[in-house]
Amino acid sequence: MSEQTAQPAYLTELEKVINNVIAPAAVEIDASASFPRAALDALGQAGLLGLISSPEVGGLGQAHRAAAQVVECLATECASTAMVVCMHYCATAAIEAFGPRAVREEIAAGRHVSTLAFSESGSRSNFWAPVSTATPVAEGVRLDAHKSWATSAGQADSYVWSSRAIAVEGQSSVWLVPASSKGLSIPAPFNGLGLRGNYSSPVIGEGVVIPAENLLGTDGGGADVMLGVVLPYFQVMNAACSTGIMEAATNKAVTHVSGTELTHTGQSLADLPTVRAYLARMRIKTDQARALLQDTVTALKTGRADAMLRVLEVKAAAGENANEVTDLAMRVCGGAAYRKEVGVERHFRDARASTVMAPTADALYDFIGRVLCGKPLFD
Repeated sequence: MSEQTAQPAYLTELEKVINNVIAPAAVEIDASASFPRAALDALGQAGLLGLISSPEVGGLGQAHRAAAQVVECLATECASTAMVVCMHYCATAAIEAFGPRAVREEIAAGRHVSTLAFSESGSRSNFWAPVSTATPVAEGVRLDAHKSWATSAGQADSYVWSSRAIAVEGQSSVWLVPASSKGLSIPAPFNGLGLRGNYSSPVIGEGVVIPAENLLGTDGGGADVMLGVVLPYFQVMNAACSTGIMEAATNKAVTHVSGTELTHTGQSLADLPTVRAYLARMRIKTDQARALLQDTVTALKTGRADAMLRVLEVKAAAGENANEVTDLAMRVCGGAAYRKEVGVERHFRDARASTVMAPTADALYDFIGRVLCGKPLFD
């Protein structure tokens, strides 16, 4: 018999933070739509905000698989915290690849939270096609934009920000924008159906001037950053968030039906074949999503030929499954599911976000079809 592989140290630290900080606050974070600042502080102190940062700047040097593990574990307790961390890791991937060492060191030390600012009012979920502008000025570069959604808006320390290229027609560029920059504003706080603590709000930039060296990559090289660096992380971690939500909803549904008795028959709800069948479907859908997720990170790590296809598939599949699983959790738990104390209605609401979060499930289906037909992703 082979020896069991020891759990990575970062997962041991994560368990402590989840048990001591995140799980106890999850219900209140949802109810009050509060940003999970205590969770971010605890994750930073545990070294987990620097999970994918390079060891040369003090990070843990992990990649897609570890990031997915962390986000899934967080999502089983608090999907809002999971989404904040997901976006932080996405931004960190771009900063690690192209950003200044000082910011990389701050992230690795757990003192800097970043996020993405890609989606815009003018191009909606087509985040890869920004309409915002970057204009050279004496002090550096002026950015003007109406970003439609940015997770951790007003809470993060920086934004990884897209714009049209300065000098390359029809292309995009990506910038590191300090949250303290003058000209940034948040017109309305987030008050959403689910993921209520993720602070995903519009961000407006009017005359935001940053140093020219805050360009991440090259002018006109935004697609390489957004699609080549950030997208794989985002797709994998978004799927991991959906998988964590499914796991939580399935477990709570099992607990509810196993402990609920029909007095007139003396049976529990778990004695009903129809209920068990629904639970079986929930388990299968959850395990299917996790299996695809694991295969996707393996494809990325090994450079398999189908890696990009898997990246496109994983978010669409996990998001659709999460909607189905949480629908079934509501059905299985019946009228009790509408009460907060059972807990599944929070997961039901949180699961809705994935299919409409750019790239949306419908956009991904088109991309997947294009790959299958040998067509380019973009005409």
